[in-house]
Amino acid sequence: MIPELGAFFLILSLSLVLIQISSLLIGVQSDSTIWITLGKRALYIHALAIIASFVILSYCFASNDFTVKYVAMNSNTLLPLQYRLSAVWGAHEGSLLLWIMILSIWIVAFAFFSSSLPRKFVAWTLIFAGIISLGFLLFCLFTSNPFIRQIPPPSNGADLNPLLQDFGLIIHPPMLYMGYVGFAISFCCALASLMLNEYTNQWAVWARKWTLLAWAFLTIGIALGSWWAYYELGWGGWWFWDPVENASLMPWLVGTALIHSLNATAKRGVFAGWSLLLAISAFGLSLLGTFLVRSGVLTSVHAFATDPARGIFILLFIVIVVGGAFLIYGLKASQIDDEGYKFASRESYLLLNSVVLSVVTATILLGTLYPLAMDALNLGKISVGPPYFNAVVIPIMAPLMIFLGIAPLAKWRHDNWIFTLKKLKLPLLGTILFSIAVLLMLVENLTIMAVIGTVLSFWVIATSLATLISKENRISVKRLDGAIIGRTIAHIGFGLCVIGITLVSYYENTSHLKMEVGDKTQLDEYSFKFASLDNVKGPNYEGVKATFEVTNNKETYQVSIPAEKRFYNTRGMTMTEAGIDAGLLKDIYISLGEKIGAESWSVRLNIKPFVRFIWLGAILMAAGGLIAMSITSKRVKP
Repeated sequence: MIPELGAFFLILSLSLVLIQISSLLIGVQSDSTIWITLGKRALYIHALAIIASFVILSYCFASNDFTVKYVAMNSNTLLPLQYRLSAVWGAHEGSLLLWIMILSIWIVAFAFFSSSLPRKFVAWTLIFAGIISLGFLLFCLFTSNPFIRQIPPPSNGADLNPLLQDFGLIIHPPMLYMGYVGFAISFCCALASLMLNEYTNQWAVWARKWTLLAWAFLTIGIALGSWWAYYELGWGGWWFWDPVENASLMPWLVGTALIHSLNATAKRGVFAGWSLLLAISAFGLSLLGTFLVRSGVLTSVHAFATDPARGIFILLFIVIVVGGAFLIYGLKASQIDDEGYKFASRESYLLLNSVVLSVVTATILLGTLYPLAMDALNLGKISVGPPYFNAVVIPIMAPLMIFLGIAPLAKWRHDNWIFTLKKLKLPLLGTILFSIAVLLMLVENLTIMAVIGTVLSFWVIATSLATLISKENRISVKRLDGAIIGRTIAHIGFGLCVIGITLVSYYENTSHLKMEVGDKTQLDEYSFKFASLDNVKGPNYEGVKATFEVTNNKETYQVSIPAEKRFYNTRGMTMTEAGIDAGLLKDIYISLGEKIGAESWSVRLNIKPFVRFIWLGAILMAAGGLIAMSITSKRVKP
């Protein structure tokens, strides 16, 4: 009876979305407050119904209700409670319900905090948001219902995929979805602006805070996924250019471009058409990511193995929603007027930044979809991997970092090149000094890409700090202006992230070898001893734990690092749990591979310099985005 109640709430929410859309449409056409209020109330009840449905599914997992097919396929009585609850979004049906619930929360939040916005703008935004909700609810009910019964039930469940039995995967999908779905608000605000022919800076002011919040969540979600891949998969990397990884990176890149473009639109009324286009594209790429994960066209550790027929539904939905949005934009584009600006101005640098980010996104999109298109057209199977993305994306990002450093120090409307160069003298000197200091430590293994990456990283950090002490910003900083402080923190975070990526990519030291208990080996200044091998037993797995004693040559560093190999009996899967001694300046990473012969094991040893800077930078970027939400936008006079 309880699962049927969950399905009932899904049907109820579908009915309420229809009421929401129709009431708001009537309210907009008749300019009736009563109908618009009715539409909002239907939205609030719809959100409660979705939350109730999600809670019921969670209860089914917690109580091991194997009469529910989805529970039986993704849980087990031996599974710890925290993983039983996170198993709710461990496969396609439940994660789709999580997506719908998060979407309803975003829409309710917008409706609740929009009392000061024009009534028709809010109504149109909620109409388009309702259409998106309607599509996903239809998809859930007709192709992906998580409450389908399985009679008779199995005596025990098939267990959750061992890859997902980890704390990182408890919080990674919700954070990622908060980012993905959050761009729906920017998307709907853009369409509302187009429907009302409202292209001034005001719509950008309204959309900017929601975009920043979604972007901050997506930043956290991507960072968590990278962190999880680093310590859980046992391969020692943090990014593989997997198609599903790319699917999350692309909306992040366009979202970053959108933030910079909205900043110019809100302040100066420029790039209105470009900002609208980016808002549509950011959510469109989020939907594309949904298609890649759920269509069955990909084989990935991130993808759900689903019926390809579901992919057809999602593809049609993308064509209708995103194609319809681009159609509206095309019909209205000729009516959009932008205010002018000089080439030597902050506006120009912001535009260059957003264009470069869009080019990078297009490059990644091509590399991600081209193999799929070749396969679909029976033209052969090809693989586009890290060599392509590293060779193409990294050079394009270099000018971005140059403009990123100049933009905050340039003036709005028009600037003097000589005056701007004078303000860049101090950060340029700091960049040179810090870069030399770091590169001297690495002088024996210098590469041109490492030099460029390091110099540009320090350039971004130095120019970001320079904005805090510039005459134009001193008063704003003293007043704790969220825009300036948040921007500075986010840019510093980006610089730190690039430093981490650069140094770990070019100066990581790796050793693959065969070891048995008692063996010793040397890597850099560290000595590794395979000290012991013990059997371990968890609630739903068995395995072995190898302990390595690590010391440096001066014996000022001594630590024991455990690495495990686990076998999950129910799923019949073997997992590697890497052993990591984490430090701010370097990680010592040990991965236990396969058994070789009677006593020996394959072992991977890594020394990873500055790898933690990647996630530290991501945290600062997200924090900067959240702080920047406190901005009180003041339009710069033309």
